[in-house]
Amino acid sequence: MQFRFKAFIIATLMLCTAVGAKAQSGSYDVFVPISKYISQGNADALSAWFSDNLDITILSKGGNSSKVQAKQIVNNFFSTHTPRSFEITYTAGRANMKYALGNLNAGGETYLVTIFVYCNDENNQIQQFKIERVQ
Repeated sequence: MQFRFKAFIIATLMLCTAVGAKAQSGSYDVFVPISKYISQGNADALSAWFSDNLDITILSKGGNSSKVQAKQIVNNFFSTHTPRSFEITYTAGRANMKYALGNLNAGGETYLVTIFVYCNDENNQIQQFKIERVQ
């Protein structure tokens, strides 16, 4: 009887720990650090989130790029359009994909930024990154 009770307690504690860990990882907002790097104009830190190949469009120019190429494209944009602020205005997601829209104030203009992030248990990677001038 005592062995069964100990086994029950151990199993219950393991279940609670697993549920708590899953809840914590599910509440992580991947867009917090990404937003910080965009608002800082930090292409190096932002590119750490890029997939090895991603779809990148900056001011209607772009396409599929490697991580290195995408970093250079974003760095060029940030060097000519110095970011002053960035704010996520909308997020959505399901299963293994998250989506965000945000407003970037840079170089005296406002831009709409679209970000698609692939999420799994090991990491989160930006699959699509787009900056468009707001008309």
